[in-house]
Amino acid sequence: MPFPYVLLSAAVSLDGYLDDTGPERLLLSSPADFDRVDEVRASVDAILVGAGTIRADNPRLLVNAPARRAARVAAGKTEYPLKVTVSGSGDLDPGAKFWHTGGEKLLCTTERGAERARGLGIAADIVALGPDLDWRALLTHLYEVRRVRRLMVEGGGAVHTQLLRQGLADELQLVLAPLLVGDPKAPRLFGPGDYQAGRLRLLESRRIEDIVLMRYEPTAPGAGQTVIAADRHWMRIACELAALCPPSRTAFSVGAVVVAADGTELARGYSREGDDPVVHAEEAALAKIEPGDPLLAGATVYSSLEPCARRASRPAPCARLILESGVRRVVTAWREPDTFVPGADGSGLLAAGGADVVVLPEYEAPAKEPNGHLLG
Repeated sequence: MPFPYVLLSAAVSLDGYLDDTGPERLLLSSPADFDRVDEVRASVDAILVGAGTIRADNPRLLVNAPARRAARVAAGKTEYPLKVTVSGSGDLDPGAKFWHTGGEKLLCTTERGAERARGLGIAADIVALGPDLDWRALLTHLYEVRRVRRLMVEGGGAVHTQLLRQGLADELQLVLAPLLVGDPKAPRLFGPGDYQAGRLRLLESRRIEDIVLMRYEPTAPGAGQTVIAADRHWMRIACELAALCPPSRTAFSVGAVVVAADGTELARGYSREGDDPVVHAEEAALAKIEPGDPLLAGATVYSSLEPCARRASRPAPCARLILESGVRRVVTAWREPDTFVPGADGSGLLAAGGADVVVLPEYEAPAKEPNGHLLG
């Protein structure tokens, strides 16, 4: 199954610090931004913080506005999002506000940490992920067991760093406050390491009183990383495009996006788009890009279904069109069944032409959904 959409939320000083070293918490946000954060909290299924944040800040992590809580209930959700924390040791204060405010709480920890937390009487559902903390196992648990589709991560810096390093963040919401801390001992938002986010794409910048909100998303795979958050992001869009296809009894509904190496979207398309009743998704997307565009050589085609290797409606199948365009990386969600073209092997044709083919089987279900009438 896919992971939840992971949204990192943080506020920093102009010189990149989360806090100073004084005894009181440094307030970086403004009242208007606190209200924005409350709105984001109300929109998600779960909020996660690290154990260090609970120890340092003793947060409640609530949706404060009664109207927003009422809207959640009216929509069939719980009054408060699930509150999640992560601790390898399980050594947490059972009297912290985190455990005694809001709705359901979840502690994800190690096998040894689970024993310690239970011994301390932590008032939460305690899940042992194994001998070590595994972020992928944690996200899988949240998606499959807790039905979390949107996860807001509010810190701390170590948690944000780990998620970005492992390519597991889908969005970063960063507030820049007009303050300078200047203390090298103060905590920073991100630590050193090999990050897998690529060049972040700016989605939005907005002034909120005297601070600036910037929303970014990871874009391209990092060195040595085959599948990252960007791949999941673009595949999610490809599946959403597939749902836009006019239904057909004789062809699959497919969505496709072409993305440059720096994360720039070059084009998107879907089957039977516009006035062409036989156009395929990859074909529709590539047709919107100028032939010979130098960005195509480093681009990735994201297709909700394996590009076709044979077709009767056009001289060239989509796998061949992709190779001729210069693209050498293709990410797809499921292999083409024998429904219309027995024995088709678009992945084999692409690989033979020098393309790297990546399959994300966790997106097979949403990719198949618009084709349920064809699959029985």
